[in-house]
Amino acid sequence: MIQIDQLSKKYKEAEQYSLLKLDLNIQTGEIFGLLGPNGAGKTTLISILSGLIKPTSGSFKIDGLDYASHNKELKQLIGIVPQEYALYPSLTAFENLYYFGSMFGLQGPSFKTSIQEHLRILGLEKFANKKIKAFSGGMKRRINLIASILHQPKVLFLDEPTVGVDVQSKTVIIDYLKELNANGTTIVYTSHHLNEAETLCTRVGIIDHGKLLCLGTPKELIQDEQGAEHLEEVFLAQTGKTLRDYA
Repeated sequence: MIQIDQLSKKYKEAEQYSLLKLDLNIQTGEIFGLLGPNGAGKTTLISILSGLIKPTSGSFKIDGLDYASHNKELKQLIGIVPQEYALYPSLTAFENLYYFGSMFGLQGPSFKTSIQEHLRILGLEKFANKKIKAFSGGMKRRINLIASILHQPKVLFLDEPTVGVDVQSKTVIIDYLKELNANGTTIVYTSHHLNEAETLCTRVGIIDHGKLLCLGTPKELIQDEQGAEHLEEVFLAQTGKTLRDYA
């Protein structure tokens, strides 16, 4: 589904590359975990694959379409759940979802019914006409997720989709992602919740300093790392224990 070849990105005035000659293939139907410390290049990679920023060099294809010549078509194939809330606080939940769906050409009674159904599934039906500014963090995360999948994308990019949410919201989000994946959506997911990634992802890639360090199923990576019993131990062995604070 996603083919990445020698992808590099260096931001203007940056001293180092955020991504450096990255090669990676993500298969159709996977839940792929893109893991790494702060500043490893995860958000940069998702931003490039989503068409939000351009790479410095290299190329990628999604569903066989090259980004350079099929940029518009690619945007119809993907959904994006950003790390920050991408919602209008003064609009209601329904108004937000209607607006974002209309950007993909969705309209009519069936579209409104679809919004209501997604709100019901994610436990937000009774809040449809409440303004987003009154919502909790977990509720905003769920609305963000709905906004990204109304047009039924083939690929869903999620950047920290469960950060800062309560256990109940997290469970609902994870269960819904599993359902989407079972219905054919390929998912690319970043998170610092390594226990969550260990149980959710079919494969994971750990990156640091813009380079892919290891790739495989969680079970394979744990078996390959001497003394490791969980993915968190693999992660620390690959990336080290040095603090990664940056501003």
